[in-house]
Amino acid sequence: MTRYDEIGVGYTLGRRTDPRWLAPVLGALGSATTVLDVGSGTGSYEPPGRRVTAVEPSAEMVRQRRPGAAPVVRAVAEALPFAAGTFDAALAVLTVHHWPGWRRGLDELRRVARRQVVLAYDTALHNDFWFVRQYVPEVAALEASRPSAPEIAEYLDAASVIELPVPWDFTDGVFPAYWRRPEAYLDPVVRRSCSALAQTAPAAVDRGIARLRADLESGRWHAEHADLLDLPEWDAGFRLIVA
Repeated sequence: MTRYDEIGVGYTLGRRTDPRWLAPVLGALGSATTVLDVGSGTGSYEPPGRRVTAVEPSAEMVRQRRPGAAPVVRAVAEALPFAAGTFDAALAVLTVHHWPGWRRGLDELRRVARRQVVLAYDTALHNDFWFVRQYVPEVAALEASRPSAPEIAEYLDAASVIELPVPWDFTDGVFPAYWRRPEAYLDPVVRRSCSALAQTAPAAVDRGIARLRADLESGRWHAEHADLLDLPEWDAGFRLIVA
């Protein structure tokens, strides 16, 4: 059983492809015809019109893949079962922070593909998110233990790093997706779709949610974060790394 066999139940209820992130991913893949999607999960960002092979260790995530999704191989990033240079590009979307041996996994991406496209995030910026600072500071320790986008870019000797801001109405329920819609975090379905919350002690999350609910009811949250309410997008640290 993998981590996502436990926390991935109902994943597709909160996590859906947003075309505003899919477009730069497709651009970063360039002319690649054959693509290996490592840690593909339910296949949210598998590029259409390419020959895609997915790698996903979690049976629960594989079960939720849509009909017609790319063929999937049960394997881990640190030991990809493919010969060197098999693919034009290797894609890894919001998955490297879950790899126990993330450097070994990145080495495997380089071994099997000529181009590497990795969507990751700056953990320091994630920890500056108001939800972490004010409500569940326990998340910060988890994030600090994960590889950060600058580390990943340096390790890959990246050719480019593209900032991917989060639109206020983002449809993919990543942890900071609701930065301007705080009421969403009161929904347990939303929280279950965020690995940072799913992997934090439930008592800590419950305490934070109780404080958030009280601040929303009193109007305190909106008073303290009025500067966010008219922003069309916000930088939560997501970076598209191309090597």
